[in-house]
Amino acid sequence: MLLYQLSINIFLFFIGLIGVTFNYNSIITCLIGIELMLLSSNLNFIFFSLYLNDLYGLVFSLFILTIAASESAVGLAILILSYKIRNSLEITENSAKS
Repeated sequence: MLLYQLSINIFLFFIGLIGVTFNYNSIITCLIGIELMLLSSNLNFIFFSLYLNDLYGLVFSLFILTIAASESAVGLAILILSYKIRNSLEITENSAKS
């Protein structure tokens, strides 16, 4: 059972990593990929905590969730300001339509 859960988490982590690595033109896709990587590592902490019957993994996952929520809020604020300034959500400037 643990092997099945860990393989799903590794798959989710690599989907997020591929999203950040290969789609570097869109800020939204990069933020979603980073969030997916954080949440898959968070699930690893939860599964190992349940498997080892230890509370430290659950407490640590709560700290990761608060950090991920604050990172999302700051990232979306930067995204809104970037759109107001450049009228585009793309990272590279030469691909922005003027």
